[in-house]
Amino acid sequence: MARRSRDEDLLMEDELTAAFLGEDDFDVTTNPITQDEDGANAPAADDWDEEDAVPGQLAVDVYETKERLVVKARTAGVNKPDLDVSISDNTLSIRGTLSAGNEDDVENYFVQECYWGEFSRSIALPVPVKEDEIEAVLKDGVLTISFTKLKQDTVKKIQVL
Repeated sequence: MARRSRDEDLLMEDELTAAFLGEDDFDVTTNPITQDEDGANAPAADDWDEEDAVPGQLAVDVYETKERLVVKARTAGVNKPDLDVSISDNTLSIRGTLSAGNEDDVENYFVQECYWGEFSRSIALPVPVKEDEIEAVLKDGVLTISFTKLKQDTVKKIQVL
């Protein structure tokens, strides 16, 4: 069986989209498809509408020690009052806002790589924790949330009826 090149796959996707939308609704020259770093299709940068923007996703590290579960998040530039950290049903939620400051006089960006605005992240914790024993510290732009792990009983034998 012959393999198609990536360009042929993209062409087929464009043709498939055109078949569903109709010739008048889709034109490759007016609706360009670009690819992100992983090779997935993404809308062209010109198609981005700030009103359609979703909150940025916060990158985290989650690890455990013998007694604790630790979540670390890089939150440089976020003030403590702009952070909302909560837990419910063993799911940690972190929300906040990164402010770029006053940019009213900006006429044109030449490069804009930094994310400014709202961000959020919800994490299903991988181990049971004591929800009343949580410590959250914001220091040097790193939010560290530390939980006391619940002790796991030894394996219980379940009788099958």
